[in-house]
Amino acid sequence: MEIGEERSEGTLVMAPVGRLDSVTSNELEKRLVARIQAGDRRLVFDMAGVEYISSAGLRILLMAAKRLKDPAGGLVLCGLGPSVRSVLELAGFLPLFVVVPARREALERLRRQA
Repeated sequence: MEIGEERSEGTLVMAPVGRLDSVTSNELEKRLVARIQAGDRRLVFDMAGVEYISSAGLRILLMAAKRLKDPAGGLVLCGLGPSVRSVLELAGFLPLFVVVPARREALERLRRQA
């Protein structure tokens, strides 16, 4: 799995590519925890490159949402493909996240929240 990172408008954008499962989720979790500990409070997960997500990947999304739940923080998911969206829906997790179609909208959403 590759994990793209960039900063835009004071927001960290993480864009994993590939499968987000028990084999690959540890790397994403390590990088995410390091960024949060370094002070990043606003995060966009651009999921456009994720072809599959398992319960291990869902756990990371939930962990991020919990850690970024404060007035100065926030998490927005974007670019969900049909299979990833389906897993979130079936698990009952979709209502737990702010989900928008595209990265631009995710950044705008967090910018207005700040």
